[in-house]
Amino acid sequence: MTRRSRRVLLGLAALLLIAGLALALLDRPTTSAGPANPAPSSSTVMRAGAFNPPRDAPDFALPGSDGSQITLARYRGKIVLMTFGFTYCAAVCPTTLSTLSQARKALGAQADAVQVIFVTVDPDRDTIPQMRNYLAVFGPGFVGAAGTPDALAAVCAKYGVTASKQGTGADYAMAHTSSIFLIDRAGRLRGMMPFGHDAADFVNDIQLLLRE
Repeated sequence: MTRRSRRVLLGLAALLLIAGLALALLDRPTTSAGPANPAPSSSTVMRAGAFNPPRDAPDFALPGSDGSQITLARYRGKIVLMTFGFTYCAAVCPTTLSTLSQARKALGAQADAVQVIFVTVDPDRDTIPQMRNYLAVFGPGFVGAAGTPDALAAVCAKYGVTASKQGTGADYAMAHTSSIFLIDRAGRLRGMMPFGHDAADFVNDIQLLLRE
C-alpha cells in the first residue's frame, strides 16, 4: 500500500469513528441488553426519487473486491445500494459510503438484507487490492466492482452515469455522478437518492422495500 493510500485510509477511519460516535449519542439504547432493531418506518413514501414504474436494473459482470465476479443476479433477494466513485475521492465518496455504513448499523439485523456495491470510475488506479483495503474501513456489506475502462464505461452508460478526469498527474480527480441507486429484492430499479441525504432517509426507503 502506498503512503498516499495509508493517509486516505487513516482519514476515512477517523471520519467513520466520528460519525459512529455521533450516531451512538443520538440513538443510545436505554437498557444494557444492547441496541434493539430500529422501529419500522411509518412513512409510505420513498425519499429517493422513485422509478415509476419500476424497471429491471441492467445487470453486468465485473471483477469484485471480494475475489468473486460481481453481478446483480448474485444479490437477488437483497436490497442493493449501488453507487459509482473512486477510492482517491477527497469528499463525496467517503461521505456517501460513511452514510451508507451508518444506515446499515441503524438497521440492526435487517442490515443482512442490504448489499452496497461501489463501482469504480477510475480503472487506472482502483485495482482490486486497492478497493478491498478502501472498503474494509466501512465495515461488512460493502463490495467493490472494478474492470477495464471499456467494461466500466459500458456499465456507466447503462445507468446514465457520467465520469470525467479532472486535472493531470498522479493526483487527478474524477468528476462523476454521485447519486445512489436503490434496487429491490427482485432486481428492479426503485429509486435514485441524490448525494447529501442522511442515513435516516436510506433507512426509511430500505425498510419500505423490505416490507414488500
